[in-house]
Amino acid sequence: MGTHVIKMPDIGEGIAEVELVKWYVQVGETVAEDQTLADVMTDKAMVEIPSPVAGTVLALGGTPGQVMAVGSELIRLEVAGAGNAKAGAPAPSAALPVEQPKSYLCC
Repeated sequence: MGTHVIKMPDIGEGIAEVELVKWYVQVGETVAEDQTLADVMTDKAMVEIPSPVAGTVLALGGTPGQVMAVGSELIRLEVAGAGNAKAGAPAPSAALPVEQPKSYLCC
């Protein structure tokens, strides 16, 4: 068994980050190839993120409401075969802090 890491895809030109809106899976669940894993929102659209592989969810990379960078780890799956993650690579914490809006003080 191996580990397959799915990263936040590049959803559109000029999109650097997205908001994680909803998970459709939880740790321990089995997912099928093309099954919807999560909904994310850009400033222009809501997008469903499908799984490119079948496997079992090991870790979720964020919490609903969290802003995530394109290319960051979205989810980690245990798969048959070698997977695409290096052995010993740390899994993300499902309790990552939600990024707060920046406030700017003026003179």
